[in-house]
Formats: sequence, C-alpha cells, structure tokens
Amino acid sequence: MVDFSLNGKVALITGASRGIGEVVALTLAEYGAHCILVSRKIDALKSVEDKIKTAGGGADSIACNMGNIRQIEGMMEQIGERFGRLNIIVNNAATNPHFGNMVSVDEGAWDKTHEVNLKGPFFLIQKAIPLMEASGGGAIVNVASINGISPGANQAVYSITKAAVILMTKSYARELAPKNIRVNALLPGLTKTKFAGALFEDDAIYAQAVKNIPLGRAAQPEEMAGAVLYLVSAASSFTTGSCIICDGGRLI
Repeated sequence: MVDFSLNGKVALITGASRGIGEVVALTLAEYGAHCILVSRKIDALKSVEDKIKTAGGGADSIACNMGNIRQIEGMMEQIGERFGRLNIIVNNAATNPHFGNMVSVDEGAWDKTHEVNLKGPFFLIQKAIPLMEASGGGAIVNVASINGISPGANQAVYSITKAAVILMTKSYARELAPKNIRVNALLPGLTKTKFAGALFEDDAIYAQAVKNIPLGRAAQPEEMAGAVLYLVSAASSFTTGSCIICDGGRLI
C-alpha cells in the first residue's frame, strides 16, 4: 500500500500562520507529524497551533526571522534539544513587497525579497542538515512558484527569487541524496491567499489571470496540501530534485 503516514515525524513549516503554510501544517499534523510552526511573530501562529491540538495533533510555535542566520541556528538548537530529530522541512515563507514594473524597484524591496524568499530557505536547509542526517534522513519541500518558470506581470523580483529557489532545490537534491535527504519543490499557480491579495483586488487583473488558466479559476490553499504530503511521505521515496506544478494548467 502507498504509505502517506507521518507518524513519529517532526515537521518544520515556515510561514505557517496562514495560507498555504497553515493548510500544509494542518494536513501534516492530520497524517501524524508533530508540527513546528514558524513565523516572525509567534502570536500569529497560535490559532494554527490551537487548531492542530484541538484535532488531536501535536504542534509547537517558534518565532524566527528567516533572514537572520543566528535565529535559524538558535531554532535548530531548540529543535535538537527538545525532539532530538527533524524529519521534514517545508520552506513556505515568502514575501513580495513590490508589485509593479522592474524599473521602479528600489534596493530595499530587492533585498527584502531575496532575504526572505532565497537567503532564508537556503540557510535553513544548510543549518538543518546535521539534525536531519542524525535523524536518518528526511524530506524537504521548497515552495517556489510557476513565476520561477514564467515571470509574472509586475512581479519581476519575486519571480527572480522563485527561479533561484527552483535551482537551489535541484542543487541541494544532488548534494544531499547521499545523506538520504530528499529535496523537492512545489510550484503553485494563482492561489487565493492574503499573500496574493493584490491579484484579487483588481477585477481586471484577476479576470486576465483566470482567462489564462485552463481550469478557469484560482486555486484554494487546500489544493496544495496533497502535493506536499506526497513529497514529504514515503510515497515519494524515489523522488528528489523534482518540481510539482499545481497551476490549473497555466503553463500548458
């Protein structure tokens, strides 16, 4: 039988306070993982933690700025001391402070987008390797975007970082395979989250975006959880360095 069970696994999910991150955390907990919920502000995570515990699952919340390597190191120490293992990472935290053309991007927006979308996931994986290796291996999912393949209108810097996340995923997959650590990426298309709010606030922009999606609509966050569950479970034990595209056919 296909094994989707995560019983006994410890899973770290960044950007877990809402949207795709929240739904992924709820799903992994439902399948047996103890979820470590991560965001810059711990208060934003408490409602998700409560939902998991109410449903009978296990969860803890940790505040961590993913652009701060010292904080990432401190978080790894906490996880090692408390659980002694780390089996799953879902790098979901992301930002897009600039929605507009490339020539108007300022240095601050450029730096912030790269810090959260690329630097954070890169160093989180790097700092987690010893603990994951000591756990016998594990599975990592980096949430990229179809914008990493085909840049989104008015989202150039965001798209650039997501293209880098795709290549980072493949590079880490090659290097970490001997350690039994698999690394894959999820590439969502247009998904109805607060993060993508700018695309839903303008009816004309939204109508144009949906027009280019064969399924004729945006995704709900829940529609991303199954792909992540597959990638972090034993069901995908021979899958690494891959990108699962969930975009309603947008890139066809």
